Amino acid sequence: MDFTPFKLDIDELINEFAEFGFTKLAELKKIWVSRKFSFIFEASPTTNQACFMQSLFAHSIGYMVAEGSISRRLGGLYCLYCLFETQPFKPPFKIYLSLGELKRLKNLTVDAKQQDIGVVCRLVKHMLQRNMFLFGSVDSIDGSTEKLNELTAVQNARVQVAYKKLFANTQIEDFIHMDLGIELDVDLLKRKSSSYAAAKELAIREAGEVIDVGNIKLATENTQLIGDVVEKTAGDWNAEKELFYKQTGINQPSSEQEGNRPSKQQKRNGNSIDDGDLMRQEGYENINEQDGNECNEDFDMELEEALLSLPLENEDEEPRDMN
Repeated sequence: MDFTPFKLDIDELINEFAEFGFTKLAELKKIWVSRKFSFIFEASPTTNQACFMQSLFAHSIGYMVAEGSISRRLGGLYCLYCLFETQPFKPPFKIYLSLGELKRLKNLTVDAKQQDIGVVCRLVKHMLQRNMFLFGSVDSIDGSTEKLNELTAVQNARVQVAYKKLFANTQIEDFIHMDLGIELDVDLLKRKSSSYAAAKELAIREAGEVIDVGNIKLATENTQLIGDVVEKTAGDWNAEKELFYKQTGINQPSSEQEGNRPSKQQKRNGNSIDDGDLMRQEGYENINEQDGNECNEDFDMELEEALLSLPLENEDEEPRDMN
């Protein structure tokens, strides 16, 4: 995760503090509250929270130990203290401080005492008594970013190796990279469902000239075509697949690789076949001619069932001849 936006927020906070030459903790707290700075934790990651907090601590420590005005150095110290006190994590993450940074903190305390800023000594003593620091020998500023990037690269490489070994020559990889629109033949479903809907509408309109088809119209109004439903499902699948690629770091297959991947029907036949062979094997050579007949047959059955279910106007009378 990129922590740059969080660091920029800290930059703005300390710059505003130093711009007015403030030196007291209460003055930084006022700026903190006015900016509602505690909301910085609302966007904290759900994983690597320790890395997130140490990045914020290290950025504040960078101001505290840098060569600059006393106001800017104190801003780094006060921001460091406020970050620790307001963090939402239980137990709280301690502040990693190297021995070199500890010496610079001591120098800051001496400089503040010489300028009669007594709150600094009391604050540092309070932080030591609260055991807020985690002391170490490695400087958290020099080379920490490079080390973190190196470890991240190693971890990503291990994930890729594990992915290749786990999914090599298995059906899982086919499901991960599967194009649901092609597998379900969405275009064909849309054509068939549109043809069926058009045939049904025509039949209802013609039947309406002879009998009352109000109930049938009511049952068929505002119905979504199955082709549209499947198309939306395929779109949702592709969106989830893209999100999976981003979260896992798995490489998305190229268009050439995607085109070479056989479909389910091709696998059932045991070899790869072209679209023409697939259409002939499935009996779709005359699909356009058969669509209308299939739709009409389905609708005739539906219409017959609907008519039989309608009550007669007078149960004592015989049904009237439609002719």
